[in-house]
Amino acid sequence: MNDNCLANILKVICVLQNNASDDCDINNSCTRPFLGEFPINQCFNTRLVTFYRCDNSLVTLPYTIDGTTNTTTIFRVQSVGKDSVTVLLIIDNGDGTYTSTNTYATINLGCICAIRCIGDTTISNV
Repeated sequence: MNDNCLANILKVICVLQNNASDDCDINNSCTRPFLGEFPINQCFNTRLVTFYRCDNSLVTLPYTIDGTTNTTTIFRVQSVGKDSVTVLLIIDNGDGTYTSTNTYATINLGCICAIRCIGDTTISNV
């Protein structure tokens, strides 16, 4: 791994997402992939993140769906390079669910000073 700690964190997120399973039959044995109890039997395939610039402003990117352009600050990590991350732009539906925009962007990690994980969820068609 390179010396960029943000890139290293994003690579871990990418690996977790790539290894996500549709098999939600999580056992209660020593081999379960998390600590603590898991009260609901739900699978997730995405760890949502936001990015902050060094001036504490959120990275906001535009997307267009059905001829209407909006912006989002929520992303799904798709791949990580040495100094950049490719993300899928995600829409917050406002009800605890999220939708893929099918729009991708590459962010220069040299312009980012912080990452915030929003939480794990399921995104269709990723």
